[in-house]
Amino acid sequence: MPDAPLRREPSASTSAWPPRATYRLQFHKDFPFSAGRDLAGYLGELGISHVYASPILTARAGSMHGYDVVDYDAINADLGGEAGFAEMAAALRAQGIGIILDIVPNHMAVGGADNKLWLDLLKHGRGSAYASWFDIDFDCPDPQIAGKVHAPFLGEPYRQVLEAGALELVIHDGGYAVSYGEHLFPIRPEDQAEIAAVGVEAFRDTQALDGLLSRQNFVLDWWRNAGDRINWRRFFDITQLAAVRMEEPEAFAAKHAVGLRLYRDGLIDGLRIDHVDGLSDPAGYCIELRRHLDMLQRQRPEGLREDRAWLIIEKILASGEHIPADWDVDGSTGYDFMDQISALQHDRAASGPLSAHWAVLSGRSRDFHGEEEVARHEILSHSFDGQRERLVDALEQAGAEHRDGEGLTRAALRRAATSLIAQLRAYRSYATGRDDGVGAGERVQAALRSALAAPLSDPPALRFVASVIAGEGEEARRPARITAIRRFNQLAAPLAAKAVEDTAFYRYGRLISRNDVGFDAGVLGIEPDDFHELMRQRAEIVPRAMLATATHDHKRGEDVRARLAVLSEMPQDWIAATQRWRELSAGIRPDGLDPADEHMFQQMLVGAWPLGLGVDDAAGLDQLARRLGDWWRKALREGKLRSSWSAPNEAYEERALQFAIDALNPARSGDLLRDVAAFVSRIERAGALNGLVQMALRCTAPGVPDTYQGTEYWDFSLVDPDNRRPVDFSARKIALAQHLSLDLLAENWRDGRIKQAVLRKLLRFRQSAPALFAQGSYEPVEVQGARAGHVLAFMRRDGDAAMLVVAARCCAGGVTEGDALVPDQGWWADTRIVLPEGLRLSDAVLGPDLSADGLSLAAALPVVPVGVWALARA
Repeated sequence: MPDAPLRREPSASTSAWPPRATYRLQFHKDFPFSAGRDLAGYLGELGISHVYASPILTARAGSMHGYDVVDYDAINADLGGEAGFAEMAAALRAQGIGIILDIVPNHMAVGGADNKLWLDLLKHGRGSAYASWFDIDFDCPDPQIAGKVHAPFLGEPYRQVLEAGALELVIHDGGYAVSYGEHLFPIRPEDQAEIAAVGVEAFRDTQALDGLLSRQNFVLDWWRNAGDRINWRRFFDITQLAAVRMEEPEAFAAKHAVGLRLYRDGLIDGLRIDHVDGLSDPAGYCIELRRHLDMLQRQRPEGLREDRAWLIIEKILASGEHIPADWDVDGSTGYDFMDQISALQHDRAASGPLSAHWAVLSGRSRDFHGEEEVARHEILSHSFDGQRERLVDALEQAGAEHRDGEGLTRAALRRAATSLIAQLRAYRSYATGRDDGVGAGERVQAALRSALAAPLSDPPALRFVASVIAGEGEEARRPARITAIRRFNQLAAPLAAKAVEDTAFYRYGRLISRNDVGFDAGVLGIEPDDFHELMRQRAEIVPRAMLATATHDHKRGEDVRARLAVLSEMPQDWIAATQRWRELSAGIRPDGLDPADEHMFQQMLVGAWPLGLGVDDAAGLDQLARRLGDWWRKALREGKLRSSWSAPNEAYEERALQFAIDALNPARSGDLLRDVAAFVSRIERAGALNGLVQMALRCTAPGVPDTYQGTEYWDFSLVDPDNRRPVDFSARKIALAQHLSLDLLAENWRDGRIKQAVLRKLLRFRQSAPALFAQGSYEPVEVQGARAGHVLAFMRRDGDAAMLVVAARCCAGGVTEGDALVPDQGWWADTRIVLPEGLRLSDAVLGPDLSADGLSLAAALPVVPVGVWALARA
């Protein structure tokens, strides 16, 4: 592996530390490092301190995301390689911008023929130098697989593939391998001489090839058997992504060598860790990585040695869950903040009518957690049964070692483990069995209480399994119990992801703006006081965490969610509209289209309707229909009710997609389109108001705001790959250079430039007052008057430096007339902000110049729905 330093010595004026504001860039073959280099000036002018870069190590050919790494040793040549990355880093650093690098420790891409580690494992099996790197159970009880690597990459059952002649012995890398499509399966060394002696032609005979394959260190199998038989851990249920054991020192060193070298040489300033909950010991991993970063800190170029590396982790946090302080990270990637700001913008009073309507319409649970529990049981059995059996193996062994487990059958242990993991409302427990702190097993105990409440519960089995998983008692350090804890946690995380994010979120349609990564879909909305408390905790616990409102993983763009949130302010009008649309769609609705699917389509149609799209714009409507069709096909398969990835119901999908095309065809659905367009026109300003507010709060709340590529304009993207479409940076550069007034931009707000301008103002303010944002307190500010519940007001304060933020919320009732993005002044009535004693308004950062101690909302928010002012002593 090359170790030549690519050192760039920055001057103090170009140091980009500490992180102030990040900008996510998705690198791929069509957007290489040279494209990032060319954005340096634009991002600097916008006020960005760091590019947040997608993974850059060599990934599978043509990868559009980089999370399918195949080679730890090299930066992806398709992106520009080592030299291209260094050039981009230098150009960014010249603008005072650093880089935060996204890395993927949990897994790497396997199958195919491009991962030399995987090919070596298949060839040598247990004897491979990399066998300990992959999380393989060579001692699994399946006699056909024990001692070997299960390879479920066949498109049909093994015998059918064999007899069809689809498996071919070929010469490969100085030896031999079996070829199947894009896959290679290297032959073990013991058989190489025999093949050389008789030639590969001898193995065109089915019986001879079958005999050869039976002796290999891998077992070929049908892909459908992976969930039941696989003896190695995957990323979720994706057989093309194998888990890697970061607790293995050599694997850890190999995975991080390039990233740590880039940090040492000053080309990056920190790391973002993908899917930390997949690891065996996330705490141990984070602590070890921090140790390496700290050791390298003093070797960095002068001007970049003052602060520790910024280390953030992708972790889905349940309500009330915090990353333990001893993990020594700066915080999460911001899904939790995305959930919190979304909940603030929903009116929780609509929960009752919207839930009731959904239950009647769909015939399914009105409560999200009921839907979640059903999905957990289904996905556990369908995708993770083999992994569950490995957990039960460990529980059986733990039971044999302790009297509390005496008499419990394997079936009882399986049922108990299933019940507990189905009730776990988090990605993992914090128990390890090794010096766990107080409360490590609290999530398990909460799951136990829920499981015990079930009518057919088995209390002895549940209590025993819970005691093992929670790491309780003197027996907790026994190897079988530690293994059980590890297997439970490494099953809980992928189960939560697949059952909640990738199943229940696509089944539960009360209001889909509350169904996104890291969200608690069971909570429709929260009040300002709730949000204040969450932000106060954020300022105290994770002031350097990332704040996100759009990501490469989101289900809906930030402005789609912002617009759909408006529906919570008018539930009866929304319900009436959907019923009208069902009537207007009667002539195009295919037989058997489920009302629940149609209802979710209606929501996406309203949420993603482009600003300015007219009902006579056939091309625009056709483009929207195709985008929605792609979303709908994916949604149907993820929901797994009427189609799925493993058994696509293409007939149903095609009927649904044709419905989408017909619904957006003016010749077939003119009345429907006019009604939908009128409804969107009615709520679009309230949605844009929400969009500006959520962006502004992202920039002013405690933490480091991230802007996902392109979302400085309106973001009406759908789930990936729609949210990874090319960004028109040329238009954004031109707009930023114009420095137009907010009044003028507000008159043309639909083109998105006003969002960019507000973002720039706030990021430049952060640049001018870094300490205030990095360490300032969060203090709620009193709001009085008739519309007090429609305002969020708070201060950030650091010594003598202070600022005031005032933002509107749930204001659909105030933007019913005209084309402004703020409520009518009369709507605010007597609502006002009461500044704390001893403080006065100073400079206006965003909003008008005001001097009154009591700010009237009508005066404070004349153009945009959020205001920011510096404060001074009175």
